[in-house]
Amino acid sequence: MSFDTFNLSSELTKALEKNNYKTPTSIQTKVIPLVKTKQDIMAQAKTGSGKTASFVIPILEALKENKSEKKAQKKDKIKVLVLAPTRELTLQIAQTFSTLSKFFSKPLSIVSVIGGEKIGDQLLKIQKGCDIVVATSGRLLDIISKKQIDLGTIEYFVLDEADKMLDLGFVQELDEILKIIPKQRQNLLFSATYSPKVIDIASKITTKAIKVEVEDASTHVEEITQRAIFVKKEDRSELLRYLIKEHNFKSVLVFMANKRAADNIANKFIKKGFEAESFHGDLTQEERNLTLNDFKNKKIDILFSTDIASRGLHIDDIDCVVNFDLPRSTEDYIHRIGRTARAGKTGTAISFLDNENLNHFKLIEKRYKLNITKEQIDGFDFTVLNTTKQKGNAPVKGKRKSKKDKLREQGLR
Repeated sequence: MSFDTFNLSSELTKALEKNNYKTPTSIQTKVIPLVKTKQDIMAQAKTGSGKTASFVIPILEALKENKSEKKAQKKDKIKVLVLAPTRELTLQIAQTFSTLSKFFSKPLSIVSVIGGEKIGDQLLKIQKGCDIVVATSGRLLDIISKKQIDLGTIEYFVLDEADKMLDLGFVQELDEILKIIPKQRQNLLFSATYSPKVIDIASKITTKAIKVEVEDASTHVEEITQRAIFVKKEDRSELLRYLIKEHNFKSVLVFMANKRAADNIANKFIKKGFEAESFHGDLTQEERNLTLNDFKNKKIDILFSTDIASRGLHIDDIDCVVNFDLPRSTEDYIHRIGRTARAGKTGTAISFLDNENLNHFKLIEKRYKLNITKEQIDGFDFTVLNTTKQKGNAPVKGKRKSKKDKLREQGLR
């Protein structure tokens, strides 16, 4: 199948060809026709499956037709609102709208609304009139509170990475936004997973969505060579340097437990002569944009990041993803390793194990039905201890006060 199947305009087709969109992905094949026929959608697909283009393409086609039919108005009114969990994903989605509408005879105005950048600049762009707003919810609510944005003309409401937004305490912010936007609109929800919490949040947005499931995120491991290596905590940096040189990895994304650890190890690698940098939420937006662009453009070989980079970011040709520290959530394991082996390419994912985190790694394996060989590398001695949890002795009745007894003592019963 080609994109010709969707009967797209010549301008949009030209942009797709120019940007190497040759064959629609599974999610695009299913979602694009549904969006074009004004259906509400709840789509589940693995990270890197082409979700963004699946809603950008049909929305752009509809906006282009509307622009052609209507007479020029004094200023554009917002027709599309997209909410995303991170600043980087927000900018990326806005860029996709911009890139694929490049050849439109009547250009669309696309505004990114994110924290970390001057709110005055964003307000000015909105007040001049725009067609599409792509936003993080916190900054959008800041602008709403200033009564500087009119969302009464919204026709498309898109929620991207819905499961991640729940983790970020999004529910109350969503309630505020839903009070403002029109009841009559097309709702498009995208997520890598659909937990009961996500389904609950979706029910607030739409009750008539067509469910589209392409592939469970947990099965996206075929193109990735997964390795698990035992190493002492104090030897991880040296092992990482050894693996990079041994396998000649050119682009490496390393996930760290926290911001401080990311900064510290990046500085150590820079001193060792590597082109390395850290990436986390304490950087200014300008620093975050610059760092990501340098990594995408191969000016940085190794990026040490918190989980801020685990979702949604499209960075081509990452050779290797390293779990220097394992993710706290088993679900985030798949999102992390999904940064490599994108667009049909292969890649490697390496997790560093020790006696403390081995049981947690076994939980990850159990959840995703994995059985990864546990390795040891010559020169990096490691002793594997028996980490099986021992059952404690059965409680002896009467030795410990019951909750009722404690309450009685406190005069509460």
